Amino acid sequence: MDFNMKKLASDAGIFFTRAVQFTEEKFGQAEKTELDAHFENLLARADSTKNWTEKILRQTEVLLQPNPSARVEEFLYEKLDRKVPSRVTNGELLAQYMAEAASELGPTAPYGKTLIKVAEAEKRLGAAERDFIHTASINFLTPLRNFLEGDWKTISKERRLLQNRRLDLDACKARLKKAKAAEAKATTVPDFQETRPRNYILSASASALWNDEVEKAEQELRVAQTEFDRQAEVTRLLLEGISSTHVNHLRCLHEFVESQTTYYAQCYRHLLDLQKQLGRFPGTFVGTTEPASLPLSSTSPTTTAATMPLGPSGAGLVPRGEAALCLEEVAPPASGTRKARVLYDYEAADSSELALLADELITVYSLPGMDPDWLIGERGNKKGKVPVTYLELLS
Repeated sequence: MDFNMKKLASDAGIFFTRAVQFTEEKFGQAEKTELDAHFENLLARADSTKNWTEKILRQTEVLLQPNPSARVEEFLYEKLDRKVPSRVTNGELLAQYMAEAASELGPTAPYGKTLIKVAEAEKRLGAAERDFIHTASINFLTPLRNFLEGDWKTISKERRLLQNRRLDLDACKARLKKAKAAEAKATTVPDFQETRPRNYILSASASALWNDEVEKAEQELRVAQTEFDRQAEVTRLLLEGISSTHVNHLRCLHEFVESQTTYYAQCYRHLLDLQKQLGRFPGTFVGTTEPASLPLSSTSPTTTAATMPLGPSGAGLVPRGEAALCLEEVAPPASGTRKARVLYDYEAADSSELALLADELITVYSLPGMDPDWLIGERGNKKGKVPVTYLELLS
């Protein structure tokens, strides 16, 4: 108990000495040991690395999970060392809703069939997003988080220890300076008259006491200087390790870009397959030469529903050349023709296809061996292939 009380009193004294030295430095009443320029540059680079790593980490988390509530939930699970539950992505949830809508509205109707196809594509997009989030979290977020929670905490601890060693060193320097000033004053200006023998004794005694105080302060200064130099070297080595951290983060950044490239390439392939299934040319729209966007507004119901992408060249009957030669010669079957209403404008890709206008009525029928997504359409004396997804069969 006695030892603990002594240690507590010693620690309290050290803390008070550091506080006094720090306060005097802030008010310009004490000298401060300055670090060399190279060391200051290392400190500045370390602080900059930590700040930007935090910002990149937070924004990457927002990119991978835009929902702040979900991010908070995942953070709590990680702090509690529990497994984060599997979460349905937005694409997978949209696919589920589309599939349920198609089941209720009629999976055999054109709208229902299209909903099913889009739902399958959205499900694949959601699965690709899940893989991207998982890969990016492991290869990019985890190394950044390990730096902030591991290496940076060690650097911060050693920097605080170096700050304490510097305060101790400067306090010892101030104590030695005061002791030397008092010793010089006691030697040159006696407190009593020199003619009395007793005064010589008192003056010599005071000088000896201050001499002992100077020797003690010099010893403490040497110890403080040694501890400060040792701690400065440890901190310098840790700060120089930031270069290795940059190399590691560079490798992780390359892996993040690679996983992001893979993700968007998968999304492009899935959407391209979906466009082919829906009978469209990617990036080409009816009624405009610019593929950038759809019209923003329209004044009539016909033009509102009329803007749709073009259909692919080559879907339908087996070879295009053969279809172009035989379509005009093929007679419609005696039974099996039906009326259909056109849902959207459709621009024929070649002479084997029939151009359509929204809301017009045409006669359609199928031929043996045709692709089920295409029919033969007739309007007056014109005939050609038409995509089923652009039609509403009436009778």
